[in-house]
Amino acid sequence: MTHTSYRLPLAALLLSASVLPSAQADVRLPKILSDHMVLQSGKPSTFWGWADAGEKVTVAINGKSASATADAAGKWSVSLTIPASKTPLEMTVTGNNSIKVSDILIGEVWICSGQSNMEWSVKQSDKAAEEAAAANYPLIRHFKVTKTPASTPQEDLQGAWVVCSPETVGDFSAVGYFFGRDLHKQLGEKPIGLIGSNWGGTAAEAWASRSSLEADPSLKPLLERWDQQVATYDPVKAKENYEKAKEAWTTQAATAKAEGKPAPRQPSPPVAPAQNPNRPANLYNGMIAPLLPLAVKGAIWYQGESNVSRAHQYKTIFPLMIQNWRTDFKHPELPFYFVQIAPYKYNKTPNADTTPCAELWEAQFETLRKVPHTGMAVTMDVGNLDNIHPTNKQDVGHRLALWALSKDYGVSGLTYSGPLYKEAKIEGDKVRISFEHAKGLKSKDDAALSFFTIAGEDKVFVPAEAKIEGSTLVVTSKDVAKPVAVRFAWREDALPNLVNGENLPASPFRTDSFPMVTEGKF
Repeated sequence: MTHTSYRLPLAALLLSASVLPSAQADVRLPKILSDHMVLQSGKPSTFWGWADAGEKVTVAINGKSASATADAAGKWSVSLTIPASKTPLEMTVTGNNSIKVSDILIGEVWICSGQSNMEWSVKQSDKAAEEAAAANYPLIRHFKVTKTPASTPQEDLQGAWVVCSPETVGDFSAVGYFFGRDLHKQLGEKPIGLIGSNWGGTAAEAWASRSSLEADPSLKPLLERWDQQVATYDPVKAKENYEKAKEAWTTQAATAKAEGKPAPRQPSPPVAPAQNPNRPANLYNGMIAPLLPLAVKGAIWYQGESNVSRAHQYKTIFPLMIQNWRTDFKHPELPFYFVQIAPYKYNKTPNADTTPCAELWEAQFETLRKVPHTGMAVTMDVGNLDNIHPTNKQDVGHRLALWALSKDYGVSGLTYSGPLYKEAKIEGDKVRISFEHAKGLKSKDDAALSFFTIAGEDKVFVPAEAKIEGSTLVVTSKDVAKPVAVRFAWREDALPNLVNGENLPASPFRTDSFPMVTEGKF
């Protein structure tokens, strides 16, 4: 049982019944406030739930207590600053009934959100058996939020806190676990709470509130498109189309089997647009809104693959979503660290444009530049061009942890980022590129620096040579006498070798501001 609830003695019940005109309802807590939970240290903790209107509810934990009266809707909340404790705590919530919540830790709480690469589990990652065997970290806890799309903000969600062990860690978010494990070790084995609110294949706009999206006029076409789908959806027709598609698939699959070929992909049952996980705000409503009263340290984010074709629009949606979370969590400087997605062959068509992914990288890089209290883990060196889910999640979690340890926990001396483009200066037939985080700039494999291109006034990019001069690069091409722009790793299948002294990879960049190929896509 996550919550232990028991009735008060009969005498107390009779007494309370004499003053309450209606039947009594049990005090209830949201699922996130349950056994094995981790509460954020150093901040007041909000405890909330439901009871009869007018019912007094008292929360007691670690020598602290507070009371509140449920409002007309039966909602109540209290705030307590809980002293640090090295031992697990027990909380009692008392109203008409009493609830005990056990094995509570005070530590660091992080939301782990995004799409499939954040959802990707430890058991699906590199060295899974070895990692599981070593996962004896009972002070690390993971709460997996059940996938729940919703048209309106919800008050509660489904899930449970799970204590990390060799038997349980396999189902944890891999990026979340490796991030949390680094924090746990570096912070003197401090308890770590990881809230895995993620869903594979989902777009960023699904994780933002409707009101925040409506506040930006440029997103009106996106919202109207979805509203039109909701308004015109015909479930009967959708079912008929599905049955026809399934029948056609059965024939095609039989033919493929007879010819020794793989069967085509089976059609999926229809999902009403109103419940589609990619509908704007649906995942915010079902999987973020119920967490808002909770005190958290920050968020880590791995998403963007589903927005590649609309990378220009992502420049608006992503910063907007971060601000939306900060506002609604009442945490204006909420640390928000994200993964710059890995290289992958999105476009399977020969000779097709492969720059939309690079434009998504740029949208993420611009977010880092423009939105304070953010950090970006670059993954140009751990991708798999044929698999959108790279299995090396250890490096990803570690690189996110470097940002948190440096920026939020005061760990000094860490190099927490790979080289980030700073500026370009044209010097005759050369372009000199300078970076931040460029100490020890080098080629990771000692080969010539790769994936650099340069263009003249005709804006035609050709392969270029890049040479390291101190902490800068000098880029040239014998075919371009008067360069105007340089690009680095500006294609989805780039696997470049430029790193700094800590072997952290450089982020893709361009020095030009030519129109983006994804502009106007919504």
